[in-house]
Amino acid sequence: MARAIAGATVSFGLVSIPVKLYAATQASAGVSFNLLHNKCGTRLKQQYICPHDNELVGRDDMVKGYEFAKDQYVTFTPAELKALEEKATQSIDIAEFVPLSAIDPVYFDRPYYLGPEKGGDKAYRLLAEAMRESGRAALARYAARGKQYLVMLRPSADGRGLILQELLYADEVRPMSEVPLPDAEVREPELKLARQLIDQIASETFDPTQYHDDVRERIQADIERKVQGHDITEGAEVPAEPARIIDLMAALKASLGKAAAAKSGGGAGATPEAAGEESDEPRRAAKRSETEPKAEPKRARKK
Repeated sequence: MARAIAGATVSFGLVSIPVKLYAATQASAGVSFNLLHNKCGTRLKQQYICPHDNELVGRDDMVKGYEFAKDQYVTFTPAELKALEEKATQSIDIAEFVPLSAIDPVYFDRPYYLGPEKGGDKAYRLLAEAMRESGRAALARYAARGKQYLVMLRPSADGRGLILQELLYADEVRPMSEVPLPDAEVREPELKLARQLIDQIASETFDPTQYHDDVRERIQADIERKVQGHDITEGAEVPAEPARIIDLMAALKASLGKAAAAKSGGGAGATPEAAGEESDEPRRAAKRSETEPKAEPKRARKK
């Protein structure tokens, strides 16, 4: 059973819904390594050194400062830093409802589950159901942990619960206009093949259990071998880089053939015809024969 990490109140209009926040994600069992003394195997400790005085600095001799100009700092006491923090209100104040599709996922940050607190069951279900039917999400402000957050509330996939998604502010997201994009013309035959390739490997649902961090699992298995006293001198086999295909149409057809072969259990060398695409070489040949100038008949030489 999940354990609540905080309590809050969702407010919109004159309606207040007491809720609890639950962590929606958990830190993956990431693989990390510690620095040890090669001589004795003891774990090393981090120390801070003042480059000006060339001496070790303890925690009691440290202060926090803000660099307002190059190498110029203004320092703050712990009390002043506390005064800078946003006062936690534990109130999730809804400002507006917008279509869920109107919020670009690039703004998504950390998610949390919301559960109803005692006395808020009916209002909680009402808000979740109303947002599910309307296809809208709620934008709200939430002050906690010394900061003010822009958050989005949306119904869960089954429509029974609410999810709070922290959002990034506009100045935290770089505009796409900073990325150089090419001006390339897409031809209709290429677009048709690309759509066919998408349809071949398309799915109507997302099943996250089908995906695993294969690299992390491999590393953990190798570490376990090392713990058991075995050597792991051989590195992971690097897959060969696929050959680059300059012809876009040829690449799309080859991809279609490969996808069709994978579905039918055939080999990887299936032809575009196996994927339901007729080769257009005969048409090209016919077209060339129509456009190429015909040779004039030879005239008999006069004697």
